[in-house]
Amino acid sequence: MERIDLAVSTVIFALRPEPHRDLMTLRLPLVRRIREPYEGRWALPGGLLSPDRDLESSARATLVRTTGLTPRYLEQLYAFGGLDRSAVETGRVVSIVYWALVHADEVAQAIDSDNVEWFAVDDLPELAFDHRTIVDYAVWRLRNKMEYSRIAHGFLGETFTLAQLRQVHEAVRGSALDPANFRRQILASDAIEDTGRRLTGTSHRPPRLYRYNTAVQLADHGPLTPSKEQA
Repeated sequence: MERIDLAVSTVIFALRPEPHRDLMTLRLPLVRRIREPYEGRWALPGGLLSPDRDLESSARATLVRTTGLTPRYLEQLYAFGGLDRSAVETGRVVSIVYWALVHADEVAQAIDSDNVEWFAVDDLPELAFDHRTIVDYAVWRLRNKMEYSRIAHGFLGETFTLAQLRQVHEAVRGSALDPANFRRQILASDAIEDTGRRLTGTSHRPPRLYRYNTAVQLADHGPLTPSKEQA
């Protein structure tokens, strides 16, 4: 009987500045494989499920070991179990995939080595196994959830300015948004509320700080920004 192994992998998303430009882009860390199959090719951080750990703790342990990251936002994404996905003759590998969103302060924890590198999601190298399919699915899910959920919170602190929130939406969507329209839509949705405080340390008039309104079900108000069909 063919052996079936269970593995855990994670797609980690962060907003990082483009080199030499004042723009944030959606990026993810990849790990260079140091053994066959696909030696030398980039892959998602992951590994076989530890027999003494549950799925989430195994995913977190793998992230710490391979990337040094300990994200606060970690959610199970999907299971991938194609018959030919493992490229291992000894049996099949089914992967339970998580996704993580990390703040800028968390990104600073990442391991700096030749075998860990951050890539823009729209400019990825050739990946091992079916990891490109996994990444594409994760990006699609993230961009869709930005339309109706509070998932942007995973990239932000407890409080944020409207400009910071718009920057998250722009980086994830990969396109610019009109500041006035975004402000009008987000405030009309009641998804966020004014904290009564302002951002400190700015040279100009400090902008207002907002937080998500936990009393409002965001999905009831529809998309905050136009969908592809509406744009």
